[in-house]
Amino acid sequence: MFNSAPLSRLDLNLLVSLDALLTERSVTRAAQRLHLSQPALSASLAKLRTHFDDALLIRRGNNYELTPLATRLTEHTVTALEAARRVFDSQANWTPRDSTREFVIYGSDYAFATVGQVASRLAAVTAPKVKFRFDLHTPAVVDDAADRLRSADGLLMPHGHINVVKHTDLWMDRWAIIVDENHPTIGDTLTMDDLAENPWVFTYQSRSAFTSAGQQLQSLGLDARIETIVQSFLALPYFIRGTERIGVVQESLASEASLLPGVRALRPPFEAVPVVNALWWHPVHETDAEHAWMRGVFQSAGRMLAKQSAA
Repeated sequence: MFNSAPLSRLDLNLLVSLDALLTERSVTRAAQRLHLSQPALSASLAKLRTHFDDALLIRRGNNYELTPLATRLTEHTVTALEAARRVFDSQANWTPRDSTREFVIYGSDYAFATVGQVASRLAAVTAPKVKFRFDLHTPAVVDDAADRLRSADGLLMPHGHINVVKHTDLWMDRWAIIVDENHPTIGDTLTMDDLAENPWVFTYQSRSAFTSAGQQLQSLGLDARIETIVQSFLALPYFIRGTERIGVVQESLASEASLLPGVRALRPPFEAVPVVNALWWHPVHETDAEHAWMRGVFQSAGRMLAKQSAA
């Protein structure tokens, strides 16, 4: 039966061993990763198996596979380790210049290519030892944002996807349509008929992963003929070039997209709802001085992008 011993009676070092075992799926490789002897890690695995009353790793031929429980534990273990690191990385007297903190930010490649890279440059000026880790979000991250953001520092995402956590607006962007520069039927302007008659490349297309422009097209009654779905705004122009396809990206990327030979950007033939980009975080970070500094960096980056858009 599952051991529900109080936390004070648990050996939290086993969490590190569990993470290595679940990641490496090998006692030998996990021991090498942790710079431990194989017998020492085997002893940890035995304790974990007793605690969970589960084998966790099962040999299949020459390889090991995770049990269903071990698979479920994988994400929880990463989250727990990250939370533990945050506790012990906290400092009573914190200054940006001396900080070595790593901030974990979820987002899309669009967010990283715009506000993310600006924020990282700004941070390096006053906090040269601070590190950012930008991880691409997934539908699971967005759906479970309230829990995921307990152990991560933020999620860069426009309004319309989540509303259960704190946020600060960063800057507003608009949409552009991109097409091949030699498209046989599209000239210098677009019509709604152009959008209906040509195939599309969409960036996201699921219950929690979508763009406001895609939703707006549906509300306008456009039954887009989607040929390709790619979960990357930066990669989208490569699926447009040399085809009759249409795609929609943010204006701040449209100039970059236009730099790809053979692709051009046009204004939508409808009043596209602007993109209000924001940084979202869990209230547990609200009074964290380091986190407040990080939020300020992103706010400054957002103001810089807003000025560039207005210029």
